[in-house]
Order: sequence, then structure tokens, then C-alpha cells
Amino acid sequence: EYMLQKIEAGLLAALRKDAASSETLAVLVDEDAKTIKLVTRRKVVEQVETPGAELTLEEAQAIDPRYGLGDIVEEEIDPHNFGRISAQNAKQVIIQGIREYERDQIYNEYQSRQHELLSCVVARVDRRGAALTLDKTEVYLVTGEQIPGEVLREGKRIKVYVVEVRRSTRGPQILISRTHPGLVKRLFELEVPEIYDGTVEVKAISREAGARTKMAVWSKDANVNPVSACIGPHGDRVAAVVEKLGGEKIDIVKWSEDVSEFISAALSPAKVVKVELL
Repeated sequence: EYMLQKIEAGLLAALRKDAASSETLAVLVDEDAKTIKLVTRRKVVEQVETPGAELTLEEAQAIDPRYGLGDIVEEEIDPHNFGRISAQNAKQVIIQGIREYERDQIYNEYQSRQHELLSCVVARVDRRGAALTLDKTEVYLVTGEQIPGEVLREGKRIKVYVVEVRRSTRGPQILISRTHPGLVKRLFELEVPEIYDGTVEVKAISREAGARTKMAVWSKDANVNPVSACIGPHGDRVAAVVEKLGGEKIDIVKWSEDVSEFISAALSPAKVVKVELL
């Protein structure tokens, strides 16, 4: 339906180039018969005041004797008679319609995936960053959003975090990152069922990408230790996240409503002697 509208608009653009500006033009699309007709419409009047939009009764009856005053005469236009510029106009409008549709499809798809993870393949690497392929879409990971020291090679599969999806004159912009704290949170959701189902909540994350991450967690179930749940049996869960982040160290601490207690936990493994709140 969308593309039919664009095709109509393209053909009308061509018609207006070729026809007199006063002519009433129309594109008739019959989806069942799979036909498109281009027509001019003129009203039968006693005296013509608007050439191109009107014609006399004599002129109308010369086309078909059954026409009377007030009738609308439709005459088909042969598109083969379009000039080169008119045909080019139609082509540009239709191609632009396809591009706009593709851009809208991409925007709508990734708008709903903001703050989620995308699994991409590195297509090429240059000084400014890396181009990644995702299905049929290409996204760009700039150097500033890459984990320091991480080496990306063509063909490598990595996970990125969608920071934001914007509309722009050049099409949708998908801003992705490997340094955003949200990446760590989403990776833990994949590895820790208790975070995924909401039993354990990630309350805060502080991250120096490539070096260390501190993550504060809390459990709404008194029988579930949030720190142990994130670490996993033999440290398997946290190790899986560390591996995906290229060896970045991750400290998991228990969140507390008591600010002093939370600060003490956040500073571990340092031993806190005293916390003074000023």
C-alpha cells in the first residue's frame, strides 16, 4: 500500500512535468487487474474558462456522443510519451519512497531495542572504529566506545549495547557501545536467571571499561544471596561475563539502604575502619 502511494506520486510528478498546470491529473490503480492508468480529467462546460481543466460540449461529444454538460471526461495518457526529464522525475520519487520506507523500517525495529544487546559480526576495522553487520543492517562502533586494549578482527562476533536510536537526515542512527555500564548489566541478565526473572536486582554499576567494574546487587527474596547468585557455582557466571568483556575485572557487592554499610561494601576488598557522613 505504501509503495503504491509512492508509485502514484512518482507518476503524478511525471505527469505534471509533461501536462499543462491547469489540467486535473489522476493515477488510477487497479490492484485486482494489476493495471495502472494515467488520466486527465476535464469538465464539460458551455464556455471554457480554464483551459486544460474544462472542455466544450462539442469537444466532449467528439470523444463520445453520450457526454453532457457537467460530465467529467477522462482521457488516458500513454506514459511512453513521457519526456526523459519527466520519466527521471517519476523514477526519483519512487526510489526516494523505497529509501524512506527502508529507513522507517530500520528505525522502528531498533527503536524498540534501545538499551538492549545486539550480537554483531565485525565486517571491517579502520582508524575511526569498526563496522559491524547485524542481519542486513550495518552499524558503526566508534573507537571511543570500544573497550580499551580490545582487538577487533574481521569475522569476530561481539555483543554491543544500544545506547540510543535517532532519526537523522541521512537515515536512522544506531548509537552502540562496548564501554557503557548497561552492557555489563545485560550480560549478567543473560548469565544469571535470578536477575532475568527479577529476584535479584542490579541497583548500581560503576565502570572503567577494560579495567574494572563494580556492581551493586540486591535481592527481594531473603533466601537468595544476590552476590552468590551473580558469582555462580565455582564462579562460572561471573567468569562468563568477564570472558565476554576481554578479561575486565568485576567486583560484585551487596547493596544496602544503609549508606554507611553500602559505602563499606563498595570499597571492598579494602577494609573500611570507619565511615563518616558529613
